[in-house]
Amino acid sequence: MEISLAAALSFRAATADDVPALVALVESAYRGEASRVGWTTEADLLDGRRTDHEGVADLVDAPDGLVLVVERSGGTVACCHLERRESGAGPAAYFGMFAVRPEAQAGGVGRQVLAEAERLAAHRWGAREMRMTVISAREDLIAWYERRGYRRTGELQPFPYGDERFGLPRRPDLCFEVLLKPLGAAPR
Repeated sequence: MEISLAAALSFRAATADDVPALVALVESAYRGEASRVGWTTEADLLDGRRTDHEGVADLVDAPDGLVLVVERSGGTVACCHLERRESGAGPAAYFGMFAVRPEAQAGGVGRQVLAEAERLAAHRWGAREMRMTVISAREDLIAWYERRGYRRTGELQPFPYGDERFGLPRRPDLCFEVLLKPLGAAPR
């Protein structure tokens, strides 16, 4: 499927009907040979699945969250998950399950999705900050987020070795690094 880079993106909340397509999108962006078309691949770090039907369905149904489906010219091109949380600074949001179709990567889609996710978190929940976790070995991805205003917190979280829902590690040194960006919270 060819994706036009000139067409505008549209955003909507995911429904249960979107789950199979979202699982396929996330898998295509991160796992296996197909993911090597883009730059977000984790194929050298992890084998196995990145997500599954049950996990995505749980996110779609969660009361304190939102899964965004991003479409262009009638096709799904990206997705992300937002979750309302609290922090010491007040309302916050967590950003995850971010995927852009490999053939659409490096064309500005990711920047637009991230900006919309930040806008929504600030507007809907009054979030003052956005947090995320990134595999610490993904220096290129961390640098991409830093160019968009995220900072490394120095906080590391262990990789869930032995839990195949997160993939099958190809290295023994994986962990997650927490990134944070202050948001200009809008009134709710």
